Amino acid sequence: MKAFILGFILTPVCIWGVNWPQWRGPVASGHAPTGNYPKTWSSKEKVLWKTDLTGRGHSSPVHDGKYIWVTTAIETPASLEEKEERLKENNGLPTVTVLSKVSLRALKIEPVSGKIIKDIEVFEKKQPQWVHKLNSYASPSPFLENGKLYIHFGAYGNVCIDSMSEKIIWKNDEKDLWVMHENGPGSSPVIWGNYMIFHLDGSDRQSIVALDKNNGRIAWQTKRSGEMRENPQFQKSYSTPIIGEFNGKFVLISCAADWLYGYDPENGKELWKTKYGILGFSNVSRPIIGNGMIYLSTCFMKAEIHAYQLEGLAKPELAWRMTKGAPKIPSPILIGDQLYVINDGGILSAVNAKTGELNWRERLDGEFSASPTYANGLLYLADRAGKTLVIRPGKALDIISENELDGEPHMASFAPIGNSFLIRTDSTLYRVGEK
Repeated sequence: MKAFILGFILTPVCIWGVNWPQWRGPVASGHAPTGNYPKTWSSKEKVLWKTDLTGRGHSSPVHDGKYIWVTTAIETPASLEEKEERLKENNGLPTVTVLSKVSLRALKIEPVSGKIIKDIEVFEKKQPQWVHKLNSYASPSPFLENGKLYIHFGAYGNVCIDSMSEKIIWKNDEKDLWVMHENGPGSSPVIWGNYMIFHLDGSDRQSIVALDKNNGRIAWQTKRSGEMRENPQFQKSYSTPIIGEFNGKFVLISCAADWLYGYDPENGKELWKTKYGILGFSNVSRPIIGNGMIYLSTCFMKAEIHAYQLEGLAKPELAWRMTKGAPKIPSPILIGDQLYVINDGGILSAVNAKTGELNWRERLDGEFSASPTYANGLLYLADRAGKTLVIRPGKALDIISENELDGEPHMASFAPIGNSFLIRTDSTLYRVGEK
């Protein structure tokens, strides 16, 4: 497969050390740049700084080497009476958080000290949609490009902020971009050319959208064309797209309920679609690409890993599938010819990425939501309780260390910076590394 791009022409490796512009890095692979990252730490050791964040969120931090940005939400809970009244309309899961109002914000942080330089309120929404208790109102991760921060808060709106001046350049929360998420927003945006692209797959409407990144206006919006299940709860999705080059053309790879789509990122034209062949919805795990193939999890109900060959073909063809141990939330990671998959319940599988042959599978302690990171030739797996397992990839499970931070919910993925990691919990940001 030819070199692929994600939001921009592939950044040279030498620049990777000063940029982590989006969730899972410059090319959304989860691979950190070369560095001397820590293998061990604790709440008392190798913590360069710890910053209490305003509000709560699950989004991953991004940075350009100069400044760190994270999104967050200040929540005002609904009264018991208001909650009971509003949940009469809830046709989904009962395990949800209901608010009277929410303040959606962006935090600018100085990387050496961890000091919050600026706390910017972007939107305030009264009686916002409820979110699942494993989700937050600030779960989509922002995208930082050329001094501009692009933020997607799902149906609540989109914003572009100048990273230096901290001024809001544009906002867009128009009604054409409203959907019923049911469990809250989840899809992160990508930047490609002049566009900010994201999914809007609710239980009521499903589409993929591109805004003009210069002014925030809708450039194109393409409705999902695949036939879906009758139950609206089976029509929603929270996955994040990825852009790759296949057969000499750029393709926007997009996981939605029951279908994998390919679009032209320039105009949103559907190039192809292929059905999973099983019930697949509420997609959270992000697909990855490599070896001319697309790797994805079908997510709920019973998750499977599917590998589709696309290079050399007009549309994807299923190459292999893994029917046990697939994740609903964490994304897979590709290391050489091996695909490593951690599922929500802590089952780690190592699979031959080209053939689908299972090399080994082991159960780890803990529950997992964050997507794994590959750094120092090691695999970093962080569970929801704040424990990170450091594993040496190979022919068998080889745990190098177990490291714990304070045990508040840990849902975000790591962001490498210098020779350290930014680790975000619900309401805290750590920088962990050698002093």
